[in-house]
Amino acid sequence: MTRKQYFIIILILGSLSTISPFSIDMYLPGFPAIAEDLNTTISKIQLSLTAYLVGISVGQLLYGPLLDRFGRKYPLYAGLAVYILASVGCAFTTSADTLIFMRFLQAVGGCAGMVAAQALVRDLFPVTETAKVFSWLILVIAVSPMVAPTVGGYMTAAFGWHSVFIALAVITLVILIGVFFALPEGKKPDPTMSLKPKPVLRNFLTVLRNPQFLVYTLVGGIAAAAPFAYISGSPDVFMNIYKVSEQEYGWIFAILSVAMIGSPQLNHLLLRRLKSEQIINIALVYQIVIGSLMVVGVYLGWYGKTSLIVVLFLFLIGQGLTAPNASALALAPFSRFAGSASALGGSFRMGIGALVSGAVSLFHNGTALPMVGVMACCTLLGITVFYSGQRAATHYQEAVLAGTVAEV
Repeated sequence: MTRKQYFIIILILGSLSTISPFSIDMYLPGFPAIAEDLNTTISKIQLSLTAYLVGISVGQLLYGPLLDRFGRKYPLYAGLAVYILASVGCAFTTSADTLIFMRFLQAVGGCAGMVAAQALVRDLFPVTETAKVFSWLILVIAVSPMVAPTVGGYMTAAFGWHSVFIALAVITLVILIGVFFALPEGKKPDPTMSLKPKPVLRNFLTVLRNPQFLVYTLVGGIAAAAPFAYISGSPDVFMNIYKVSEQEYGWIFAILSVAMIGSPQLNHLLLRRLKSEQIINIALVYQIVIGSLMVVGVYLGWYGKTSLIVVLFLFLIGQGLTAPNASALALAPFSRFAGSASALGGSFRMGIGALVSGAVSLFHNGTALPMVGVMACCTLLGITVFYSGQRAATHYQEAVLAGTVAEV
């Protein structure tokens, strides 16, 4: 693989992975305008975010078997087409309920990119390179929340919130063209992979019985859910509590997203000296310390707008260290079932994200405490699972290296 091919593949896989982050972040500054236009409340519009997260969680379970059975590209084409049509539906909706339903469909289509991108990493790169590749993908993904809310805020102010969903449809169409012309096939179709419920469930159970997958999917999923608390709570915290405008909120979101751009680059350097497991441990301990400071500081009233942005920035730095290493370790044992493993992992992450998003709304009390409290709890639970399950995962890795256990 030449350097140019490597760059193009990473760019396309990163673009596929950014479809959902763009879909989540780009319309956040438009919440007040959408609620006003559809004659409803912001809390009702927030359900469209929850619907999107539920759609991703459910949709990924569908694409896992499809990607293993039909290869990577055909299910990807179908999913992106559904996403484009649903985006147009969101743009022209006239009711909050229809928007919520269209967002669900949008997620079911768009998550094909997320699942296929992770499976293709496992297809196209050796196991020893996957953590580095995932770091590159995280870097590309991290740019989206830096750009999306800012662009979304200005588009909403200039052209109305409908323009955001038209832009998402156009962006995804461009990505679809890139996939068709420039992305390698990856794993070939496997006619022996059945799509009947019983065999599909059996494949999922095969993946779930793998201790390495289970431990690192739980660790990555729970710890990586912290940003969903931030995404769900930040519009209320900054636009309602601190009274910032849509454009200013977009810039705050962009600044905080820089935290997740630099840390994947740090991960590249750390991987030269440390194992992925060691990096996860360091990142989670770091986030527990910062998370504790966030919770105590908000509770005692230490933070104003600027100081809260600073402490959130410090916390989010750790996300770019945990996520790529956990994903690489979770998918490492799989070859034939890489699609199913990717789907299960992604479904779990988004399912936890939906619960976390709901928890922030449930504990809403007019302060930033529910947001930062849920973020800190995610990290605490993540490190608890990591310490509890690391021994079983390590024994499995040693068995694979010894040749007593084969890839699945």
